[in-house]
Amino acid sequence: MKRKNNRTTRIRQWVSLSRIVAIILAIIAFFVVKNWLDNTTAKVEVDDQIGLTPTQIESIRQIGQWEFLSIADEELIDTVRRGFFSDDQLIRIYYGTLRLGIDLQQMKENAISQEGDSINILLPPIKLLDQDFIDEARTQSFYESGKWSDTDRHDLYLRAERQMRKRCLTTENLRSAEENASRQMAQLLKSMGFHHTVVRFEERKP
Repeated sequence: MKRKNNRTTRIRQWVSLSRIVAIILAIIAFFVVKNWLDNTTAKVEVDDQIGLTPTQIESIRQIGQWEFLSIADEELIDTVRRGFFSDDQLIRIYYGTLRLGIDLQQMKENAISQEGDSINILLPPIKLLDQDFIDEARTQSFYESGKWSDTDRHDLYLRAERQMRKRCLTTENLRSAEENASRQMAQLLKSMGFHHTVVRFEERKP
């Protein structure tokens, strides 16, 4: 009877020991699996800052020429040819419209960058978009005496062109065009979801 009790006690001790070992192994397995998951599971981080995509940048470039200021001008140009008995004179009136703006296809590759929640954009300099700004169909001969060649009339045309450039391509007009460009570019970027923009311009070549 005593031998049977000893055997029962040993069995109970073995069962208890087995349970303890199982619990220890389970704890060890838990920490091993946890460590493996921590090292292998991809971490998801939320970035609430968005930037312009290549497609959006390309869509801006595709705008091409963008006009920000239009200036209508007219110039009266005359020339006199001295003669022995009388002088010949030619007076013509020229009309032109000078369009100031930028060509976004000339925007540099690194012209757009992001700093914090602001979009920085470097625009090409304001320039005259159309070099042929004189409306020749509206050109009028105000006064003409004597005979004048096509070369003489072309010389007057070139003088009118130079005079219009001098009168219209002023620092004030260029600055006004820049201000309009900054405002409209900021509105464009705002419509694309960017509310903080810094617009700058490349230096104009002399």
